[in-house]
Amino acid sequence: MEEIAERIGRKLGETPFQGSLKFDCGAEGVIVLADGMAATVDRATDCTLKISRENLVKLLTGKLNPMLAMATGKLKLSGDPAVAMRLAKLIA
Repeated sequence: MEEIAERIGRKLGETPFQGSLKFDCGAEGVIVLADGMAATVDRATDCTLKISRENLVKLLTGKLNPMLAMATGKLKLSGDPAVAMRLAKLIA
């Protein structure tokens, strides 16, 4: 998870992200985007995306469509959906 967080952190340096978002990968850990950084320390966020680590990698590399992932249950959203929509700019 640290490696994924580092890659996201580099993107955050190029593309600002408003709000806070958590990728919850269950037992494999979490990645929290907040305050211009990506960290693997769990905390409360505006939005949480429950996703497997494998599908997170696919999502971040453009190999998994977020809408299709939600429709098929590979991605579950809780909290503010507007924050999740801002993620599109980061992973584009």
